[in-house]
Amino acid sequence: MKVFIGLGNPGTKYQATRHNVGYMVLDHLATLNQVSFKTELKFQAEIAEYFVNQEKIILVKPLTYMNLSGDAVVKIRNYYQVDLNDLVIIYDDLDLPLGSLRLREKGSAGSHNGMSDIIKVLKTNQLLRIRIGIGAPDFESRKSFVLGKFNPKETLIMVKTIDKAAQALSYFVSHDFVKTMSEYNEINNNE
Repeated sequence: MKVFIGLGNPGTKYQATRHNVGYMVLDHLATLNQVSFKTELKFQAEIAEYFVNQEKIILVKPLTYMNLSGDAVVKIRNYYQVDLNDLVIIYDDLDLPLGSLRLREKGSAGSHNGMSDIIKVLKTNQLLRIRIGIGAPDFESRKSFVLGKFNPKETLIMVKTIDKAAQALSYFVSHDFVKTMSEYNEINNNE
């Protein structure tokens, strides 16, 4: 079993915002695998499931709002008894150039409150993750930047990046994470 958790905020107000890139990756994976999300109140999340070569893949979009993402993640982990080596968290990163992918096996949360909450609740930073670069704000506050939408030029870059992140997750289903990192880590300097 593999569990992919995309971070974001629920509701149409936050749809397609920079902070919801994790949701966007899972929405793309769900479309590629022809599955739909269903709200599971016991997990405080939207869940979609499919199989690849008899391995169950669970896509999770926490509905707890970003800063409380750990609540949903711990419920999923406890219910499915999923090993941390089979769980990947996908989220936006202000510290990476727009369109970059950075896969890591462990590390701090940086400035990301959702990841910080997950590390706190699970009591470990040994978590597989895909960080997706959204660039950094020039003048506006970090909060208004991450809750803002991509402009048309940025959207073209992010469509490719979201697809590449989905490819990385699909690749990970049949390869270890170290090999996946070597195949998909990419810093984009085309801003």
